[in-house]
Amino acid sequence: MKLKLKLTSIVLGAVMATGPALADLVLPMLSYRTGAYAVNGIPFADGYNDYLTLMNERDGGVGGVKIDIRECETGYNTEKGVECYESLKGTGALIFAPLSTGITYQLIPKATVDGTNIHSMGYGRTSAKNGKVFRNVFNYPANYWDGASIAVKHIMDQEGGDLKGKKITLLYHNSGYGKEPIRTLQELAKKHGFEYKGIAVDHPGQEQKSQWLQIRQQRPDYVLMWGWGVMNQVAIQEAANVRFPMDKFIGIWWSASENDTVPAGAGAHGYKGLALHGSGTDYPLYADMQKYVVDAGLAAGAGDQVGTVLYSRGMYNAFLSVEAIKTAQKLAGVGDVNAAQVRDGMEALNITEETMAAAGLPGFAPPFSVSCENHGGPGLGMVSQWDAEAQKWSLITGLIASDMDVIQPLIDADSAAFAAEAGITPGCG
Repeated sequence: MKLKLKLTSIVLGAVMATGPALADLVLPMLSYRTGAYAVNGIPFADGYNDYLTLMNERDGGVGGVKIDIRECETGYNTEKGVECYESLKGTGALIFAPLSTGITYQLIPKATVDGTNIHSMGYGRTSAKNGKVFRNVFNYPANYWDGASIAVKHIMDQEGGDLKGKKITLLYHNSGYGKEPIRTLQELAKKHGFEYKGIAVDHPGQEQKSQWLQIRQQRPDYVLMWGWGVMNQVAIQEAANVRFPMDKFIGIWWSASENDTVPAGAGAHGYKGLALHGSGTDYPLYADMQKYVVDAGLAAGAGDQVGTVLYSRGMYNAFLSVEAIKTAQKLAGVGDVNAAQVRDGMEALNITEETMAAAGLPGFAPPFSVSCENHGGPGLGMVSQWDAEAQKWSLITGLIASDMDVIQPLIDADSAAFAAEAGITPGCG
């Protein structure tokens, strides 16, 4: 969907009066509505697009400037994702949302040279949290290493604080995405005395008999999953088939949506997943979404995904982009901001309870702020659990903070290696 509308004036509070015609705010979305991962890519893309459409229809854009949504189909293919980036980087694109760790890794060196901005929300290269090295890359509000630590903290809580002698297995997509938490889990195993094992699942993950045979033979106390697309559905069904306890099977936030659990029916009951935010439609924003987008016939999809976990994730991603643009406009004193100004807005982003309430999302996600030293936010997450009878996810914990004593040295080492390789002198300003 593309919206190309021009305005001749803008209002930034009382900062600006009538001025020259303004260009649109270009926001690319590297989506995948086709291929093996479409089942999860579609609701995310719908939520992302619909929120931006709401901004245009209800608010007239951001700061009086319309948003130009540029969706480019990648099929979750890294090469196609790079092609999308190359075709869009010259359009005045403000923030790229790759929605793929593989694509993100390939775009980071390009963004560093081109001065474009990447927001890999809850995925991508974890060490991009270090803004002194990755000036144009942001992964707030949390990353994969946070996720691994949050899962282990939850397990510790379930086990009375002692993991010595316990076995934790990681079932992971055999890609850069799936491998991202391995180092963190290895370090956490050293610290807490549990036994770690990893089991890979090859793309796209439809065949997992051998992996679950290993799990049945090894009898781990807990299984963590870093899966995507059909892999998640198959894993949950296979876990049910071998009668692995669902309350001891925990997915990362990309393995914890209705698309993952509904196909397994009653067998998925009790499965757990990490959460970055709330879900469901019990937020004031959704009344406006219904009025201005769905009922107006402007929804990006069929409208059947509204309120689901991944629709909410895409919506949240778009919300954070809009708030970064608002921050950039305030800092620059203009509405027609460019990528460099939006980068500064992303680095000065401050999401408060009041910010979310004003957007119609009170209590939707934890408040956080960004800085040069920290492009990754607070690293907070929650645990949710699937109720097969009610067909819904419910949060079962409060906010859990990741273990930065373990994670920060890993971030420092990995970002230093990238800086040396890329010839970057770390610093702010």
